[in-house]
Amino acid sequence: MQHIASPLIRFVPVEPKSLPMRWEEKEYLVSTRLFGLLPMGRQWVNISGRDRSIEAGRFCVELRDNGRGTLMSKWDHRVTIQASGQGCSYTDRVEINAGVLTPLVWLFAWFFYRHRQRRWQALVASGFSYE
Repeated sequence: MQHIASPLIRFVPVEPKSLPMRWEEKEYLVSTRLFGLLPMGRQWVNISGRDRSIEAGRFCVELRDNGRGTLMSKWDHRVTIQASGQGCSYTDRVEINAGVLTPLVWLFAWFFYRHRQRRWQALVASGFSYE
């Protein structure tokens, strides 16, 4: 998460004191910093997920962060990864509610997720293997 978000956002773990190598279904509290410097408040990352078989030999995984933060009352982020040809398809969907700040938070999220996709693509192109 830190690598993919960098350098736009830095997540500083609050509870627990460190982020896991693999997300578990539980809630994490992090402090967020824009460009690693400017405090943006705290965010509760509430992870849930499920594996869904589509058909024999194909897979679909969905991970959900139904979180909230200092700047927003709702940050419902769903990541879906599913088999596609000889690779996979990766989709982000985010629902945001930040009151009067929603348009600004939405604009930042739009930019952030495009940045994140570029970081993911560069990581995959470099031969990264999670194993």
